[in-house]
Amino acid sequence: MKVAIIGGTGHALPDYLSNVVEISVDTPFGVPMPVIYSGQYDGIDVIHLARNGKNHELPPTKINYRANMYALRQLGCGFVMATGTCGSLQEEICPGEVIIFDQFIDMTRQSVTGILEELNPHDSNYVSLAEPFSEELRDNLIESAIVQGITVHTKGIVISIDGQRSSSRAESNLYRTWNADAINMTTAPEVILARELGMSYAALSLCTGYDSWRNSDFPPDPAEKMELVNQNHDKIVKLLTYALKKLQE
Repeated sequence: MKVAIIGGTGHALPDYLSNVVEISVDTPFGVPMPVIYSGQYDGIDVIHLARNGKNHELPPTKINYRANMYALRQLGCGFVMATGTCGSLQEEICPGEVIIFDQFIDMTRQSVTGILEELNPHDSNYVSLAEPFSEELRDNLIESAIVQGITVHTKGIVISIDGQRSSSRAESNLYRTWNADAINMTTAPEVILARELGMSYAALSLCTGYDSWRNSDFPPDPAEKMELVNQNHDKIVKLLTYALKKLQE
């Protein structure tokens, strides 16, 4: 099966691939708005989806998640590794560090799940999400970080909220009482849809700052976040490409 990379903030372009071409796909849920690329890494066929568009023009609430994930399945992808950024809900998760999530809490309000119910309305479409992330993909990414000396948090609970906004300090402190580790805007519903469609999914996230709970400072502004993303661009690419090769062993 092919491997898909979902490029989040700072990773729209598949600069790690060769023989890159843009491709178009139609789905029962519309045409994916982001750009989808096909290319190769060290002889491995890879589909790269720019989650927020080529120029980061799509905010999280405007992304057609169902079309995106269905398109990846149509293109023969069985494995999905998604990149993104997050705010830290724990003191020990510091800006510039990477988290490989193992659980999520969905606080989004968009009605974008239930993809199988529309495609197969008379079937039983129950999907277990007790263990939402692929252990194989998570292990590969964790090994990739350890071998390359990259600081990584090997598990974490992420809360996904609707963007674009930060959480209030009260919300942020509430999430900490739930033992959540990070907050972002895209892991849900992506992981839910991936599992509905039978794809193995893992998410690696770059911490770009502390969330609102921390009284000593304020969450970083967009320019500060992008500076940190750009500084860590090559590190994320190394994580992905090592894991890509591990999948072929």
